[in-house]
Amino acid sequence: MTAPRLEVDLDHLAENARSLVARLAPKGIRVTGITKAALGSPDVAAALLRGGVVGLGDSRVENLARLRDAGVAAPLTLVRSPMVSQADVVVRTAQVSLNTEATVLDALSAAAVAHRSSHDVVLMVELGDLREGIAADEVIDAARSVARLPGLVLAGIGTNLACQSGVVPDQRNMAELSRLAEGVEAAVGHPLQLVSGGNSANLDWALGTDDVGRVDELRLGEAILLGTEPLRRRPIDGLHLDAFTLVGEVIESRTKPVRPWGTLAEAAFGAPPVRSGSATGTIRQAIVALGRQDVDPDGLVPPDGITVLGASSDHLVLDVGDHDLAPGDELRFGLAYGALLRAATSPFVTFTPV
Repeated sequence: MTAPRLEVDLDHLAENARSLVARLAPKGIRVTGITKAALGSPDVAAALLRGGVVGLGDSRVENLARLRDAGVAAPLTLVRSPMVSQADVVVRTAQVSLNTEATVLDALSAAAVAHRSSHDVVLMVELGDLREGIAADEVIDAARSVARLPGLVLAGIGTNLACQSGVVPDQRNMAELSRLAEGVEAAVGHPLQLVSGGNSANLDWALGTDDVGRVDELRLGEAILLGTEPLRRRPIDGLHLDAFTLVGEVIESRTKPVRPWGTLAEAAFGAPPVRSGSATGTIRQAIVALGRQDVDPDGLVPPDGITVLGASSDHLVLDVGDHDLAPGDELRFGLAYGALLRAATSPFVTFTPV
């Protein structure tokens, strides 16, 4: 098989989704599966749907179009605010989009009217993480504005925490979201279809509280794909951690000095990595045909006994310890979320369901 390749165990993904859907259902929370870290893979989408997610979300309308072109019939949500320049394709591709800006909403309204269709809107509220969101005291006015726009349906409100500033979803900020949902409903005169509490970072709160308030949806990506929660990158009990594996091929294996020599300046990507170990001596060093163009090396989990020393654009340099490796051998790496996102995006990494 070709390398590098990103192997995905679709059964493990489906089982992870099924487990989280089952745990959240008694709380009255449904799950939208997020496919952006898998580049909108139809295979991954199908696995999440087998696991019971009620719809799919992605941050790129191109990925949603890929799902729609593949025949995916589930509701699709654009989870990044649409660009004005893409309003037309958003309305044609996604049932729902997350929004904050009046200009964008006007463009979506015009596109929906032009296509004689309707588009569902979720207004995103700023609750402290300082990424996207309308100020809490502006939400009701924004909701009234959406209700007046032809072609748009105010489907709900939502928030996003932990992605930009690491703000933890907790009882205080989730109760604030519930309070705002009730205020919006009173202002517009109809119930909201959903109150979207956030992402995988919400799991500790959602599964640990007896009162989720009005929150009835979570947008889960990392927890399903990798089996971990984002706040402290801890494994989630009962979930598979190996649904994705990055496989790379060794292209050089030699004994080399521990330390570089000569006058040192910046390396290709800034300060050179600091090599651990003694100041003198040699190590078994291998190079794998992977680089920063393919993956975030800081998010790789190498096999036991192997250490990532650094990476340039196209070379991953390893201290392989006692491993006896030769060119042509393959090494298998686990991935953190950032590494998965970049590997799935690289055109040089083959996506391989197994």
